[in-house]
Amino acid sequence: MPPKPRSVSLTQVSEWEDGDLRRKDDYLAAEEPLEIRIGENPLSVTMRTPGNDTELAAGFLLTEGIVQRREQILALDADASAPTGQPNRGNVIQVSLAPEATPDFEKMRRHFFAASSCGICGKASIDAVRSRCLQPPNRQFRLDAETLLRLPDALRASQAVFGRTGGLHAAALFDARGNLLVLREDIGRHNAVDKVIGWALLEGRLPLGDSILLVSGRGGFEIVQKAIVAGLPLLASVSAPSSLAVQLARELGLTLIGFLRGRRFVIYAGDGRIQR
Repeated sequence: MPPKPRSVSLTQVSEWEDGDLRRKDDYLAAEEPLEIRIGENPLSVTMRTPGNDTELAAGFLLTEGIVQRREQILALDADASAPTGQPNRGNVIQVSLAPEATPDFEKMRRHFFAASSCGICGKASIDAVRSRCLQPPNRQFRLDAETLLRLPDALRASQAVFGRTGGLHAAALFDARGNLLVLREDIGRHNAVDKVIGWALLEGRLPLGDSILLVSGRGGFEIVQKAIVAGLPLLASVSAPSSLAVQLARELGLTLIGFLRGRRFVIYAGDGRIQR
């Protein structure tokens, strides 16, 4: 069995306050690498907070376009083959895919190298998302503004690890009545979103045409892309979106909300889904 993941680490620090210096215990958000392998081929390595690793791998496979449906994932196994105490023990997810979903690894290596080395090119990135023939999210979905305003408090109240460390992003899925369906935390906001979408994929809940995704931090291009892949009609964040995120949301019919704080929010795309 793989070791139980540790999302929090305890350390000793020195705290200075108003001229006084004292030693105290402090909690840190854990950060470790996770390698995703398909067969014998390494696919990706991401720095993440341990926990819900199979969901993270499943969400990554879906939002990166490697799989399109749950049935194409035959197995997701945490690799515990390394000796106890070794750094990579429990930090590998071994994936088995249906033959039609197994990627061309030479093309995949070029894709991930380009993404990490030269960043996102606006037009090329939106063209790449559009070429995947994604369906516009549920056009009939509507959300009451008062329900939307309640979501940040519900997210914060459920962030167990953030409350202890102050160092994690969160992604939370809600239904149209504002009920929390699932929340995941991670040192990386993209990972938190992949964990939520991976949960939905493995639970057979996709597409998420009647749900809302709320993220801490900003709503960037990749977050919008992941939301559209999952079929979400509405994405909200407590901070600002990027220009490319707004462009993609408008092109593909996603309602994009930013600065959701207190009694205020800004609608950057798809204002017809918000009921006053």
